[in-house]
Amino acid sequence: MASVSRRDAVMKEIRRAIVVGTLKPGDKLTEVKLSSMLNVSRPTIREALTQLAQEGLLVQEPYRGLRVATLRPSEIMDIAKARTALDMLAAATILEDTTGRRLAIVEAAWDEYRRIASYPDPAVLHEAHIAFHRSFWVASENVLLLRFWPVTEAHLTIALAQDQAARADPARALEVHEQLVRSMRSGDMEAIEAAFAAHTLDSAEQLIKLLEQQEETA
Repeated sequence: MASVSRRDAVMKEIRRAIVVGTLKPGDKLTEVKLSSMLNVSRPTIREALTQLAQEGLLVQEPYRGLRVATLRPSEIMDIAKARTALDMLAAATILEDTTGRRLAIVEAAWDEYRRIASYPDPAVLHEAHIAFHRSFWVASENVLLLRFWPVTEAHLTIALAQDQAARADPARALEVHEQLVRSMRSGDMEAIEAAFAAHTLDSAEQLIKLLEQQEETA
């Protein structure tokens, strides 16, 4: 149990480093360096890195070791399209609940996200952001969505890290998330689809343009 706890602690530290920008997409990770930095045994570091690689947060390159995953423009859009479809499935299932219990789960996550929207620690804000999106899938109570979540979260974390590095617009982020909640309250599936498109697809297109511009000027 202690070994598992140490592994999870290492995974948390690596995720945090990616979120705050200490580790950037494409950066290489080594067991020796992490073991010394975190004062944890190499077998524990290896377990943590293996788990993060399985989730997609890290990628294994033959003869080059592990590095933080980087999403190419086509991958960013692929993920955005898949997420939108799955989010719409979750939204439809949430609205099937006439008691409002499922929607209340989303509302609670939104309240927490909005409460700390201006929090100075990007890792804390990231966790609230992730928790907000997770709440849709949790509230849907769809078993397959819940099994997909760890991989989805890993890709979302990488996309957010690249987005944060390319731009920082907390006001816009809060606005598009608030629109998601308003559309869910309306129960109008067309409005919900438009809100998810603005949040996920439009954001992906904007990020791709920014990344392409950065490559041109590099």
